[in-house]
Amino acid sequence: MSQNLAPIPELYVSYESAQKLKVEAANLVSWDLTPRQICDLELLMNGGFNPLKGFLTEADYDGVVDNMRLADGTLWPMPITLDVSEAFAEALEDGQDIALRDQEGVILATMTVTDNWVPNKAKEAASVFGADDDAHPAVNYLHNTAGKVYLGGPITGIQQPVHYDFRGRRDTPNELRAYFRKMGWRKVVAFQTRNPLHRAHQELTFRAAKEAQANLLIHPVVGMTKPGDVDHFTRVRCYEAVLDKYPASTTAMSLLPLAMRMAGPREAVWHGLIRANYGCTHFIVGRDHAGPGNNSKGEDFYGPYDAQDLFREHQEEMGIEMVDFKHMVWVQERAQYEAIDEIEDKDKITILNISGTELRRRLAEGLEIPEWFSFPEVVKELRRTKPPRSKQGFTVFFTGFSGSGKSTIANALMVKLMEMGGRPVTLLDGDIVRKNLSSELGFSKEHRDLNIRRIGYVASEITKNGGIAICAPIAPYATTRRAVREDVEAFGAFVEVHVATSIEECEKRDRKGLYKLAREGKIKEFTGISDPYDVPEKPELRVDTVGADVDNCAHQVILKLEAMGLIAAQ
Repeated sequence: MSQNLAPIPELYVSYESAQKLKVEAANLVSWDLTPRQICDLELLMNGGFNPLKGFLTEADYDGVVDNMRLADGTLWPMPITLDVSEAFAEALEDGQDIALRDQEGVILATMTVTDNWVPNKAKEAASVFGADDDAHPAVNYLHNTAGKVYLGGPITGIQQPVHYDFRGRRDTPNELRAYFRKMGWRKVVAFQTRNPLHRAHQELTFRAAKEAQANLLIHPVVGMTKPGDVDHFTRVRCYEAVLDKYPASTTAMSLLPLAMRMAGPREAVWHGLIRANYGCTHFIVGRDHAGPGNNSKGEDFYGPYDAQDLFREHQEEMGIEMVDFKHMVWVQERAQYEAIDEIEDKDKITILNISGTELRRRLAEGLEIPEWFSFPEVVKELRRTKPPRSKQGFTVFFTGFSGSGKSTIANALMVKLMEMGGRPVTLLDGDIVRKNLSSELGFSKEHRDLNIRRIGYVASEITKNGGIAICAPIAPYATTRRAVREDVEAFGAFVEVHVATSIEECEKRDRKGLYKLAREGKIKEFTGISDPYDVPEKPELRVDTVGADVDNCAHQVILKLEAMGLIAAQ
């Protein structure tokens, strides 16, 4: 049997052992896994991360960060670590077994903790992602979401995470290998995607399969992708809508529960190793493969072909061949897609292409998306999920010092939007939220962050369901505001309004007498006096209430919402 079709090791115990282990594990110290950790654990247990036997030890982690190799020299480019809180890590002993549970409390695996260390996250960011820059979503996650301590050690798998969606499309590496054996497929080219499939993708996958003389596996990621991406439910419906455009006897689709890191070159090698575990012999690597967009200077994190170069360097060791991504464009005169670098008469023809940004604009504004670009079935699915912006939910998030006028402007804005009608409007004012949602919280940094995250969660739910959320907390910390933005932007627009009234002016107003108490030391950690305020760098709008009446400030917000297409011009 060829190597890519033979069964590979999994980390699960037998059904009988799993039943016994579940009972024993109920008495162990438990760690409730984050969504990203659940993705990692599933691929550890089912062999997708073979040869890993668990979360990386400190020695393996150091090797991966330094030179993309485990301690024994095996190629592995991505740190797969169990990040936990300091308090949880301190209570553990070397060699202790812990239970790993999903967010419902179901025990998925046990882990023997052999390593417990505080990593150098700045070094990890620079080595793995190319820069310690918070503009990179994985670096931001590393510093602001992930736990401070890493645990390493082998895993004993008890059961797979439960997925209620698209169950017939979810295959383990061994299930796909068995399918390939059954179908007589010897060569399989995998196509990695986190975006909907359009006609250019169909053309390039056809060409890649033909070039490699291989069958095609469409293998989209349905774990965590980049914040702001189209949700996986919509994407899978889009894939299913166009699957019949492919010959059924030579094409298969399966879903990959991977938490992407958007790590460019390293990620491409990682994706290749994973696809080799799934039984594939070839892998399509795109231009700027798994790139996260721009860094904080507005430049690309990685060069357009860095991923292809690194993959090519290691493909023999990986046991999977690269198929170069061809940039496909529509040639109007010939009514067909062609690879841009193969067109010799560029100056005599009309070349058409629609970028991802342009596609999002057309969807947002309800404009036509031509059939040469995408399939009508895909456009229909995208329009169901992403109606024109003037019909979507959105969040207006006011931030500024206490007494800056946030709540007053927010109230005026709410009335103006309710007067227009069309969508329900909810005001999440700082004081109201404190009373009804966060009454048990104090004013420490941790509690203030938690309060803002709660506001963000409610706002994201309102936005998801087509309503308008207006938030007016102080929200002094940039990292927390960014987290709220990411929560909301998964479902609609986030409009940050910085009410830029100076601290001196706010202190003059001091209607509640809070600044006086803060100056006297009777209120600890007061924003602007004894605690910092991170001024928003790029808010959608900045307003100053000095010399401007409330109505004018609220009207500035209305004009901004109109300019963004969120409300139809009156």
